[in-house]
Amino acid sequence: MSSVTVTLPDGSTLSVERGATVEDVAYEIGPGLGRDTVAGKLDGELVAKEAPIEEDVALEIVTEDSDAYRSVLRHTATHVFAQALQRLQPDANLAIGPYTDDGFYYDVANVDVEQDDLEAIEAEMREIIAADYDVERVERSRAEATEMYADNPYKLDVLEEEAAGEDPVTFYRQDDWEDLCKGPHVDSTGEIGAVSLLNVSAAYWRGDEDNDTLTRVYGTAFESEAELETFLEQREAAKERDHRKIGREMELFSIPDVTGPGLPLYHPNGTTVLRELEDYVDELNREAGYDFVETPHIFRTELWKQSGHYDNYVDDMFLLDVNDEEYGLKPMNCPGHATIFGQTNWSYRDLPVRYAENGKVYRKEQRGELSGLSRVWAFTIDDGHLFVRPDQIETEIESIMGMIFEVIENFDLTVEVSLATRPEKSMGSDEIWEQAESQLRSVLDSGGYEYDVEAGDGAFYGPKIDIGFQDALGRTWDGPTVQLDFNMPEQFDLTYVGSDNEEHRPVMIHRALYGSFERFFMVLIEHFDGKFPLWLAPEQVRILPVSDENLGYAHRVKNEFDGYRVDIEDRDWTVGKKIQQAHEDKVPYMIVVGDDEEDAGTVSIRDRKERELKDVSIAEFRTHLDGERDEKRTEPDFLE
Repeated sequence: MSSVTVTLPDGSTLSVERGATVEDVAYEIGPGLGRDTVAGKLDGELVAKEAPIEEDVALEIVTEDSDAYRSVLRHTATHVFAQALQRLQPDANLAIGPYTDDGFYYDVANVDVEQDDLEAIEAEMREIIAADYDVERVERSRAEATEMYADNPYKLDVLEEEAAGEDPVTFYRQDDWEDLCKGPHVDSTGEIGAVSLLNVSAAYWRGDEDNDTLTRVYGTAFESEAELETFLEQREAAKERDHRKIGREMELFSIPDVTGPGLPLYHPNGTTVLRELEDYVDELNREAGYDFVETPHIFRTELWKQSGHYDNYVDDMFLLDVNDEEYGLKPMNCPGHATIFGQTNWSYRDLPVRYAENGKVYRKEQRGELSGLSRVWAFTIDDGHLFVRPDQIETEIESIMGMIFEVIENFDLTVEVSLATRPEKSMGSDEIWEQAESQLRSVLDSGGYEYDVEAGDGAFYGPKIDIGFQDALGRTWDGPTVQLDFNMPEQFDLTYVGSDNEEHRPVMIHRALYGSFERFFMVLIEHFDGKFPLWLAPEQVRILPVSDENLGYAHRVKNEFDGYRVDIEDRDWTVGKKIQQAHEDKVPYMIVVGDDEEDAGTVSIRDRKERELKDVSIAEFRTHLDGERDEKRTEPDFLE
C-alpha cells in the first residue's frame, strides 16, 4: 500500500499508509494523544476521527483542549435537539443541522414550532444529555439509507449531493435515534455541559427562495453553565448594540419595504459618517500611489463572460435585457479595472499600476440571508486593483497589509487573519493556484501574522488573505481582503513589455481596506455603540444655551468652530433636559453657555462620559478639537 505525507502544526511530517485514519495518526504520534482524539482538521476542514487520509495533507488533531472542540460539541448538540424534537413531534422531517460560530441550527419540516415551544424541547434535550448516551458512528448501505428516508426529500437530497457516490454512508446513533451525518461528534451526549435554544425563524431549503420554506431553530451549547451564562449576557448586550436599532435611533439608515430588500437608504447622519470614511480611505490610497478610476454600474454580459463571473457567479447577478442584449449589474469592480489597464501599452518600468474606486456593486443574495447592513443587495467596496510584475508581488502585498493594519489601529479593532485556499468552483491550473497560495503564505509568515487556513474559501479566480473584524462583543465580521489573481490577466489578455522587449503577463492583486463600506459601517456602529469618534460623529459638538437670553452668545460661539458639525439646542427645555438629550444622541461634546460664560467670554465643556470643566477658553477648546479630529482619536479626551 502506498504512503502519504502528513504535515503537523509544528511543521514536522509523518509518512503514513494511505487510508490511515486521523485517529491512527494520533496513536502513531503517541498513545495518550490517540486516546484523547475527538476529531481532526484536514487542510483546515473539521472531520471525524475515523476519516481516512488519502493524500498528502496538513493535519491538526482535535482534543478537548483544542479551539475546534466546541464546534464538535455543538455538532452533537444539533443531534440532541433533533432527537428531542422527534420525541415530542415524531412526524418531524429533519433537513440539515450544522454547527456555527455561535452555536448551531437545525432546519426542519412538517412541524409546528413557535418560540413558546422551545422551553419544552430544551427540557427534553436536558434529559437526553443527563442520560449520557454513547454517540456511535454507524455505516449503512446507500440502498438502506434511501429506504429509511423514503418520506424525507431533504435527506434524500443530502444523499444525492453531500454524500454523492458514497456507499456505505455514515450515520451517528445515540440511544434508539440516529441521523445521517459525516460527523464529527463527541463520544457521548453527557459531554455537553450546557445548552440553550434561542429562537425560531423561517428558512428556504438550500437558501433558495424557489424551494420549500422550512422552520429553522437556533441554539447554542457550551462545556459549562458558566460559559453559557456569559454568552447569554453578551447576547443581551449585543441586542442593545444592534446596528439596526442604533441606526433607527440615530437616523443613520433605513431599509424600507418600498425600496426593496437589501437596498439601504442613508440618511444625512449616516451619509456624513460614510463620507468621512471615504475621505479617509481615499487619503490612504493617494499616499500609497493609487490612481482613481470610475466604472459604470452595468455592463454587457460579454464582459462578465470574459472575466469568468458569468460562469462562476451568474446565480448571484442581477441580469436584464436591453434592446435584445443581456446586461448585468456589476457584482464586482475588477473586470472594469482590467479593461482600463488593457487599453494602454505598458512597459515593465510602469508597473506596478494601482487603481482605486469606491465602487457600488450588486449581488443577489437570498432574501432569507439579508440582514441590516451585514448582508445587502447593493453595497460599496473600497476597491483597489494592482497590476504588478511577478517580482513585485510580495512587496505590494506587504504594503497593502500595512495599509489595512493602519485602518485597524485607527479604529482600535481586534482582527482575525486567515488564508483562504482554492474553492471547488474555480478557474486556473493547479500550478497557478499553488504558486499564488505559496506567495500569500510567504507574506503572512515573514510578516509574523498569526493566521488560520480556511480551506476552499478562496475566490474562484485566486486565493486570498481575509481579515475579520472582532467587535466589542467578541463577534467576528468579514472585513479587508487581499486576493492574488493569475487568472483574470489571462482572461483579458493583459500584457506589459519586459526588459527583454517581449510581452509578459502581469499579476493582478485585488484588495479592500474596509471590505465594504456597509459592513464596516455596521461593525463601527456596534463596536462604538453609536458613540463615534469625534472625526466620524454626525454631530460633533452641541451648544446648550442655559436660557433664550444666551442664544446670541451661543451663535457667536458656534462661529468660532467653523469646519465642525455643530448644532445649537434652542428648544425651550431646561439645561438638564438638554444635557440628557445630548447624551442620548451620543454627541461627543457639549458646550454649555449661560450668563457666567457670556460675561467671561468662556464656555463650560461636558463630554458624553458626563465629565465637566467650567471656565474654558474657546481658543483652547478649538485647539484641542483640531488635534483630536486630525489624529483620529477614538474617544473624546479633552477632560482627561
